[in-house]
Amino acid sequence: MSSSQPSEEFEEEDRQRRRAPWGVMALVLLTGLALIRNGSGEFDVGPPQPASAAAADRAPTKKGAPAPLTFSPVDRIRIKPIQVDAPVIAVGLDSEGWVDAPPPDDSHLAGWFTGAVSPGERGTSVVVGHVDNQQGPAVFYGLGSLKKKQRIEVERKDRRTAVFEIYGIEVFAKNKFPGDRVYRNGGTPELRVITCGGGYSEQNGYDGNVVVFARLVDVR
Repeated sequence: MSSSQPSEEFEEEDRQRRRAPWGVMALVLLTGLALIRNGSGEFDVGPPQPASAAAADRAPTKKGAPAPLTFSPVDRIRIKPIQVDAPVIAVGLDSEGWVDAPPPDDSHLAGWFTGAVSPGERGTSVVVGHVDNQQGPAVFYGLGSLKKKQRIEVERKDRRTAVFEIYGIEVFAKNKFPGDRVYRNGGTPELRVITCGGGYSEQNGYDGNVVVFARLVDVR
């Protein structure tokens, strides 16, 4: 698809969003609270966890990488290896400083964190979703089973699709969440997909988060 300029609506939303996005991200980085808290864990077999061999390093450089895109809201996320094809809504921070995940009663929704860049822009974009709810597995239940070099597609409202290649999948304890490492801006378009993971207790829920690290490799 040929390159196109964002609409006036997108441009105005971009201006409003950019007034203080890095202030929000600074809060996230300093507090380590950009995590998803919800999840029921009420199943005989828990969600898959990443293998230790899937640990992320800095994104590898790749010749011929596409140029960064301009701002656009997000429409859908597709992760074929785990059969995800889900609508995406915009989410911010809740009153306690956590990323406000999509409503838990809609297990099929994912959320794009508007305090960061949009997927495909220069910088690190963030998409979150539940691992499960009271009814069963949710949109990112299989996230921990992904492998390096598999791909994630993010369909944007400007009709461009940003394609990301996974270079790491890890689980981090919520009380030791490495915000600077997860959200660092390396100067190129990257994506983080986050859900709950690790151990589970009825009192505290999941004690960690599964984080997928990916970099932009194609635009359609």
